Amino acid sequence: MKVLPAEWEKQLCVLMSFPHEETDWAEGDADLNEALSPFIRIAQAIAYGQAVYIICKDKEKIASMFCSTRNMTFIELPTNDTWIRDYGYISIKENDENRLLDFTFDGWGGKFEATLDNSVNSALHKKGYMGTTPLEKIDFVLEGGAIESDGAGTILTTSTCLCNPNRNGGLSRIQVEEKLKSTLGTERILWLNHGYLAGDDTDSHIDTLARFVNKEEIVYVTCEEKEDEHYETLKKMEAELKTFKTKEGKPYNLIQLPMCEAKYNEEGQRLPATYANFLICNDALIYPTYNDKNDVKVGEIFKDLFPEKEIIPVNCLKLIEQGGSLHCSTMQVVK
Repeated sequence: MKVLPAEWEKQLCVLMSFPHEETDWAEGDADLNEALSPFIRIAQAIAYGQAVYIICKDKEKIASMFCSTRNMTFIELPTNDTWIRDYGYISIKENDENRLLDFTFDGWGGKFEATLDNSVNSALHKKGYMGTTPLEKIDFVLEGGAIESDGAGTILTTSTCLCNPNRNGGLSRIQVEEKLKSTLGTERILWLNHGYLAGDDTDSHIDTLARFVNKEEIVYVTCEEKEDEHYETLKKMEAELKTFKTKEGKPYNLIQLPMCEAKYNEEGQRLPATYANFLICNDALIYPTYNDKNDVKVGEIFKDLFPEKEIIPVNCLKLIEQGGSLHCSTMQVVK
């Protein structure tokens, strides 16, 4: 029996992949150092209570940027980009044994070069960092940010991503469901057909829109400004969420996350700022902030949802300049 654990279940470690001179962040030394700042803060927050494996180009240089390297392991591997949520291992349990799955990563439907990122999992495994945990290569394009699991056989996802023609040739829902059932042990899929963020390159990853926080509750992004381009689609997404039922046939308890005020880059393009891109760790919940009026409000929402965890904010304005945020830059490995 296979199952994809929920993010709130016990973790062995969290993987991160740091920016370097050959990634999209490298417009100059100043820009790269500015980009490294949120990655360092995220790593420190994770290391507060558990191990973090940091993939980087120069481990001595990156290690020297930390005041303390407790719970940190630095690993030199070549990468194209930093969004390890989408190319890192997807961890499952099979008959109570841990397994690591290495799905194909194609740069979000061929939008970006991803050959090096797609080789990270096998390289890590060969170096022995995952111990004796078996690794299986899966000939199927699937990004970690595209799926949300409740740990009990239910996956929440979006049709615009998993059924997109730029991934796996545009399989039908039935075909995608069959693949997820065979590889992840999925029993049922909750499909969202609406919802997107301007500036997002992922074709609407679920971790930018709606997330399980336990088996009965889902947090989701809302927009109350009728003039905002996201208003109609997020209202339709909310209506879809209200139709979903738990395995026991009960409606989910839905918790709203406010939308950020619009954030733009220097070219005037809107950036995909979202509070849904948080990370649940063993002892902490780490969430992105954006110098926004709702930063503190969102922190209070998470304190109510996770009273037993340390709630840690990290400013992620720099991250969204390259299209991702906090959750995108991390990937947990199940214990």
